[in-house]
Amino acid sequence: MVLYLVGAGPGSPDFVTPAAKKAVKKSDLVVGSERVLKLFDEKKEKITLNGENVKERLEEAVKRASKGETVSIISTGDPGFSGVLNPVNEIMKKLDIEVDVQVIPGISSIQLCAARLLLPWNNADILTLHGRKDDGILKVIDNGRPTIILPSKNPSETASFLIKNGVDPQRKVAICERLSYPDERVMRIKLKDVKNSKFSYMCVMVIY
Repeated sequence: MVLYLVGAGPGSPDFVTPAAKKAVKKSDLVVGSERVLKLFDEKKEKITLNGENVKERLEEAVKRASKGETVSIISTGDPGFSGVLNPVNEIMKKLDIEVDVQVIPGISSIQLCAARLLLPWNNADILTLHGRKDDGILKVIDNGRPTIILPSKNPSETASFLIKNGVDPQRKVAICERLSYPDERVMRIKLKDVKNSKFSYMCVMVIY
């Protein structure tokens, strides 16, 4: 039938779109992390993703969709940006499976970060470090535009890397932490302050 790749937004139920809810409601199987599955109260068969089983569970979801089930794989933010779209494409190519894939876009933490900072993001560089080395930042941060970053681990590690590689510790930075949650924090600080602070893993970093 259909394999929906559903963007669930940054975390709060307020940012789950009607289209996302509709796709999940039509599904026989719903796949996602515990955090995103909690956003949908449909009584469906569910598979919970964790750090150890993602590849295997996604392959199972793709196979079941290819055999006629309607499946939703839920991604935080938007499926096309550090989400499930890329791994699902790779799985279909690897297994030589054709499935009717429909992407349901979601509101990403990048978008919400830009909104909180009143930052027009059409003129910003956007970079994800998930699963990548920090050295990609050095190629873009001095081009005169803000750089919006999804850090790979923690903003303090990224700040340490930048300072070590010659970036001014006084450089203006913004950190948006746990966006959309009740304990959300938006901080406008210096790079050196990021280096010496602790943050949760749910952060977006902006370098001005």
